[in-house]
Amino acid sequence: MADILPAYIHLEIVTPDHKIAEEEVDEVSIPGREGYLGVLPGHAPLITELQTGPLEYRQNDSRHYVAVHWGFAEVLPDRVIVLAEIAERGEDIDVERAENKRKRVEEYLKSHPESDPETVKARDDLRRAICRLETARQVRA
Repeated sequence: MADILPAYIHLEIVTPDHKIAEEEVDEVSIPGREGYLGVLPGHAPLITELQTGPLEYRQNDSRHYVAVHWGFAEVLPDRVIVLAEIAERGEDIDVERAENKRKRVEEYLKSHPESDPETVKARDDLRRAICRLETARQVRA
C-alpha cells in the first residue's frame, strides 16, 4: 500500500520573543545555510541552519514573506518548524528605517578598515538591513 502524502505543511516560525506565524501552507522556501531549500508536503526529514534571508510560504494563491536572521529549521513530511534569532513579517518592516540603516552601515564600512573588530558586526547589520528591504519589497510588489 502506497504512503499517502500530507495535503499541507504545518509551518511554525518562532523567535525567542514570540511566534511569528503558525499556518497550514502549501509550500515553503527557506534560506538554508547552503542556499534556498524548497519544501513541499512529504519532504524528507532534515535539519538546516538558516542564513539571513527572506523566507517565503504559499497558501493557495497567496504568498507571504518573513525576513529571518540566523537560526535553524526542522523539516518533516508534514511540518516545518523555524527557530529564528530574529524574524519579521514583510508587512511589518519599516522600509525607511531599514534603508537608513543600510546607508549608515555602508558609510561605516567605507571608512573603517577590515581589521576593525566592529567590521564583522557591521557586515551582519548590513545583511540584515538588505534582507529586511528585500522582504518588504516582495510584499509590496
